[in-house]
Amino acid sequence: MKFTLSWLKDHLDTTASIDEITYALTDLGLEVEGVENPAAKLADFTLGYVQSAEKHPDADRLNVCQVETDEGVMQIICGAPNARAGITVVVAKPGVYVPGIDTTIGVGKIRGVESFGMMASEREMELSEEHDGIIELPSGKPGDRFIDWLAENDPAKVDPVIEIAITPNRPDALGVRGIARDLAARGLGKLKPRDCDAVEGSFASPISVSIDDDTLDGCPVFYGRLIKGVKNGPSPQWLQDRLRAIGLRPISFLVDVTNFFTFDRNRPLHVFDADKVAGNLRVHRAKGGEEIAALDEKSYTLQEGQMAISDDSGVESIAGIMGGEATGVTEETVNVFVESAYWDPVQIAYTGRALKINSDARYRFERGVDPAFTPEGLEHATRMILDHAGGEASEVVVAGQVPDTSRAYKLDTARVQSLVGMTIPESDQRETLTALGFQLDGDMAQVPSWRPDVQGEADLVEEVARIASLTQLEGKPLPRLTTGVPRPVLSPMQRRVVTARRTAAALGYNECVSYSFIDQASAALFGGGTDATRLENPISSDMSHMRPDLLPGLLQAAARNQARGFADMALFEVGPAFSGGEPGEEQVIVSGLLVGRTGPRDVHGAARAVDVYDVKADAEAVLAAIGAPAKVQILRGADEWWHPGRHGKICLGPKKVLGVFGEVHPRVLAAMDVKGPAMAFTLYPAEVPLPRKSGATRPALQISDLQAVERDFAFVVDADVEALALVNAAKGADKALIEDVRVFDEFIGGSLGEGKKSLAITVRLQPSDKTLKDADIEAVGAKVVEKVTKATGGVLRG
Repeated sequence: MKFTLSWLKDHLDTTASIDEITYALTDLGLEVEGVENPAAKLADFTLGYVQSAEKHPDADRLNVCQVETDEGVMQIICGAPNARAGITVVVAKPGVYVPGIDTTIGVGKIRGVESFGMMASEREMELSEEHDGIIELPSGKPGDRFIDWLAENDPAKVDPVIEIAITPNRPDALGVRGIARDLAARGLGKLKPRDCDAVEGSFASPISVSIDDDTLDGCPVFYGRLIKGVKNGPSPQWLQDRLRAIGLRPISFLVDVTNFFTFDRNRPLHVFDADKVAGNLRVHRAKGGEEIAALDEKSYTLQEGQMAISDDSGVESIAGIMGGEATGVTEETVNVFVESAYWDPVQIAYTGRALKINSDARYRFERGVDPAFTPEGLEHATRMILDHAGGEASEVVVAGQVPDTSRAYKLDTARVQSLVGMTIPESDQRETLTALGFQLDGDMAQVPSWRPDVQGEADLVEEVARIASLTQLEGKPLPRLTTGVPRPVLSPMQRRVVTARRTAAALGYNECVSYSFIDQASAALFGGGTDATRLENPISSDMSHMRPDLLPGLLQAAARNQARGFADMALFEVGPAFSGGEPGEEQVIVSGLLVGRTGPRDVHGAARAVDVYDVKADAEAVLAAIGAPAKVQILRGADEWWHPGRHGKICLGPKKVLGVFGEVHPRVLAAMDVKGPAMAFTLYPAEVPLPRKSGATRPALQISDLQAVERDFAFVVDADVEALALVNAAKGADKALIEDVRVFDEFIGGSLGEGKKSLAITVRLQPSDKTLKDADIEAVGAKVVEKVTKATGGVLRG
């Protein structure tokens, strides 16, 4: 949104400087993006009076002039054809920078004659392209600043142009009037009255307007009137200057009027050449396929349901966006029909995007104009046309009615303190809202029709705080909730997540951060993909469901890296996984993935393919870091995306699962285009029991001074018996004494017979209170044999 300072002062009586205005605008939320101030580069130029001008002794086209300035008479050599005695000129003294020639003036000699400055032309000062001679001023005294003379006699040349960024919630600031209202409420001036008396129509309009019933939701009201006998032509100079300053090209007075009110009051208008309108006007929805040649010299085909304005011959305007070329005004136009209508923002946005038309009217209507100003906008335009182009106005034609936007909210003056943290007196709050156009009735504030963004009591508070300036907020430290040393900020679960992330990184894994959304097919591979986790409005087709596990994202990352030639990877992620769509149906998990080999190939053959034991060790390291007990059970029976024979569940019991490690099922790898095998682990930090003691001190180190004892056992079992089952059974024989059980030998065949195998284990006993005797050791050994026999059906090997 661009506007000039003089344009702003038409609505705001102020003496504030340009710097004060721009600072206030940004502070009010209307961020200033740039200021073009022509006066800044002309500040050092002053006026001079040429007392005499004589020919240069060595140059026919140069004159040696004696110029009276504020520093006395100065000799200046000038080659302009109009340089002569008795004229007032613009002088650049030594040290002044001339923007048009990118030069700083100095004292110099021209063919042996000294020159102490320069008399400037308009092009040298970047005022215009005129350079046939130096500037001649009809008035002014030597020593006066040139910008002061311009401000008084030709203000358009030094009128600063301000450009602000408009947020979507402030359509009222798309008019200079709205900007002035904010500045007046801030205290930078007084808002000027800019109302006009209604123009009485002297005859009935020969053109009537109707709105189809199915279009009233898109065009609730339409005002129009005919003005006959106008004389179209160039706009007044002031109007042309303002339009050019904001980057618009003056076309003709009738068109320039509509552009002026678009920016002055955020009131887009349109004028039809009434003599080119066949019959009456009708606002309706397009059937689809109608074509119109618009004012931008392009043709558009309307789609079904888009709003249009038609006469008896066809579509003449794309409603609220752009008029048609057939009924556009020209220099020969003498009778015009002026339109002022209100259009639904959403429907204008849909049409503008579908047709790919960007116009000032669309930009404003799709953000919201003041519906109550619809009839007033027509009156303002009528008055301007009559005053400058003459003519006679008809009675106003009205179709529909102005939509009712009235609403009121309670002003709770104490909420400013609670919501914003500022203390503002009640009188100041009421004065602020009144200045912004709110009508106060007791503690109820009636919202003005030009503020569609105000939708509740909190918005009233925001307006009060915005005008008071949020820069007045004073930082205050939050009070301590407890005395003494404050409690830790992070919860135990948050500390576990941080620890797990750091531990995985220390183990050599690279962290991934992926979307919580995945495609349905990938989710289904990991027990998800149901309607319970389906998104109502996914951002893409491959992000349709909440992820049931972190492994899909890691496998997708692995597939992308493999496609680019990176075969060896160690990836991990910490984040939520979702079992459903309701609150509580999610948990934070830690997942890691190993693919490829343990290292680059070398002559020593140190590199090998990653295996189950690599991820088992890493999973146990992460669990130990977050405080999991050292003694756990490894069980089978994990979900179907794990390899049935190459995985393990880390448990504290059959129902207390801390994590899963193992090889990902080849079927899953094939579906996700990952070259396997791939080893992974998934841990559940929330399942790890909290320590019984919450203190920061570490428990005393407990080391037994008694010698440990190891005993070996060999059991003959069926070939399909898992070694893990045997180890778990042996550990359960005496949990107090047995410290560790490990397999050290497997034998198949020979005298064992078909379908049998021998598993040899070492059981380590660690006493804590007394040295073990043979009887004690034999008793534990008997328990081990009993437990293993019961669990696996195995017998001691003879």
